[in-house]
Amino acid sequence: MAAGAGPQKVASGSNHPLGNILFVLDPLEIMNPVGDSSYVMITEAIRRGYQPWIALLGDLSLDGPTARVNARKLGLKDRSEGPPLCIATSAREPCTAADFCAIVMRKDPPVDDAFLVATWWLDRAARSCVVINNPQGLRDLNEKLAILAFPQWTPRTLMLRRREDILQVLDELGGQMILKPVDGHGGRGVLIARRGDANLNTLIELATDEGQRWTIVQAFVPEASRGDKRILLVEGEPVGAVLRVPAAGELRNNFHVGGRPAATELTPREREICAEVGPYLAARGQMFVGLDILGDYLSEINVTSPTGMQEVNRLAGLTGDATMQAKFWDALVRRIADFRRD
Repeated sequence: MAAGAGPQKVASGSNHPLGNILFVLDPLEIMNPVGDSSYVMITEAIRRGYQPWIALLGDLSLDGPTARVNARKLGLKDRSEGPPLCIATSAREPCTAADFCAIVMRKDPPVDDAFLVATWWLDRAARSCVVINNPQGLRDLNEKLAILAFPQWTPRTLMLRRREDILQVLDELGGQMILKPVDGHGGRGVLIARRGDANLNTLIELATDEGQRWTIVQAFVPEASRGDKRILLVEGEPVGAVLRVPAAGELRNNFHVGGRPAATELTPREREICAEVGPYLAARGQMFVGLDILGDYLSEINVTSPTGMQEVNRLAGLTGDATMQAKFWDALVRRIADFRRD
């Protein structure tokens, strides 16, 4: 990299950035400032005196062992209504991972070929700065299948693609079950299959692309009609939770399809789940994770770009250093300090 190119480290001080933080994101145009957790992670970076930057997957490259990136500075733009918009405040600048004190991977699923290649880039970047979440964990911990490490806490869950196998399990599960994509997110592609439904074979064909891809088959949990609980973990410890209540007539609880946030507390069983699952995830470098709980069951482990921060903040009236993003940043600052000491 040419001398002077890319972000420059600035000495610590009350009016100066403490360092540069790179967020790997989807395009800013689709960021929701009143619901996106990435948004408040960025605003918290600014509040603390860091300079946030953005890169899309297409901005990442390798030059031999060097992780390079064309990144843009981020800032906030005031508007007459609602919170400020997060905007890019510079043109793309050639940088390397070493120009940042941390890289926060917040690209939404699916974990497709492009996402997988990006995790290999993150492997190289992790030699120069802190990377959140650990890229090997992003590859290994499929959000639908990672729960299989904890069968004592989960509804019966299978990965199948043959129609006859799926129909057999449907009978074993009492004639009702859930089908969802292995690499799905945000509730997309979630189907309910029932014995006797005239569309049953069509649903199975859609879920498996006529037997060409696997689908997740999961026991139906009746309590899902009352909502599911998103529990946020930082370094393996629960820091907040929100109940996602489905809209009338909707199977899915996700906020983007009309789910409504409601205040909630952790039950003793949920604390037991966190006590076992949290350390497992922390040991695999997953600093920020969202667990999904249906009734008494762990249904998903979200490691790519879990959301829910803003809903927890609003429902609990959290501000300043008590917010979800502040707890995330407290942990990230500790990791940055440890990396610098090493």
